[in-house]
Amino acid sequence: MAKWGEGDPRWIVEERADATNVNNWHWTERDATNWSSDKLKELLIGLRVENEEGSCEVTEVSKVEGEASINNRKGKLIYFYEWNLTAEWKGTSKTDVKYKGSIEIPNLSDENDMEDLDIRVSLGKDEPETPLVALMKNEGANKVRTALGSYVGYLKTEFTQGMILPTANGMSKQQPSQSKAKTDRTQIGSSSSVPQPNTGVKIPTCKFSLTETFLTSPEELYRVFLNQEMVQAFTHAPAIVEPERGGRFRLLDGNVLGEFQELVRDYPQ
Repeated sequence: MAKWGEGDPRWIVEERADATNVNNWHWTERDATNWSSDKLKELLIGLRVENEEGSCEVTEVSKVEGEASINNRKGKLIYFYEWNLTAEWKGTSKTDVKYKGSIEIPNLSDENDMEDLDIRVSLGKDEPETPLVALMKNEGANKVRTALGSYVGYLKTEFTQGMILPTANGMSKQQPSQSKAKTDRTQIGSSSSVPQPNTGVKIPTCKFSLTETFLTSPEELYRVFLNQEMVQAFTHAPAIVEPERGGRFRLLDGNVLGEFQELVRDYPQ
């Protein structure tokens, strides 16, 4: 405990109206299991790939086993997730023959990078051989990997909102003088009007602009920035790119994200 009248950053409950986890000092934990289960299904169901042999689509996530949680200790977030997933896919060949199979991901966890995920694609029992299996093992697995990378990004950005509480950092707090320290304690805590400090979070910001020179044509550069596979190859990380006005983009595990305000294909020279 601090002495009477002295401010201790670990014990300033009087400076938060709710007196909860002051300055994020105490360990708090939020269970993300149910949220994660719904988010994983949302990201995986409907994934679609196609080529000249036909098309395939993830139709169901049949198994979601595991857990996820986020811990906050002294303002630092610690992520834990471990999942064993099974999804079902259906394919249609160019001759309208139907196929079905499954996708297993047994090691989605905070200990593994996206590149290390074990994505096992198989054809259903008694199903005849089809080139669609190769399509799912290549392009299909890449899209699944991208979706799971997006889950991790959402876990670290969307689900964590509100976990870091406002602190009193940066506030000018007046220290009581010697004469005030000797004031009768019956006056302290009475109904006298004492101005309350305006608590909040001060985040320093700045504006900046970047100019880069690329040794290519404007048309080719425009195509690269809007092609999800090329963006992933350039950043070596899962990405989401929706190449349309108002479309989203999410790069580098959610560290870079936003939306396209305007797309101008024939930019003036």
